[in-house]
Amino acid sequence: MIRVGPVTAEAIVQYREENGNFQQASDIQNVSGIGEKTYQQLEDQIDVN
Repeated sequence: MIRVGPVTAEAIVQYREENGNFQQASDIQNVSGIGEKTYQQLEDQIDVN
């Protein structure tokens, strides 16, 4: 299991405040610091419903 640190968590919150909720799990890759490799490790833990 990969964990998201405080800097990445803040980036996720800031992205959502500026752009709204994620429409699909892969949208998290639009957050600075989350690339393909990190997304692949987080993909099963993301719920956008």
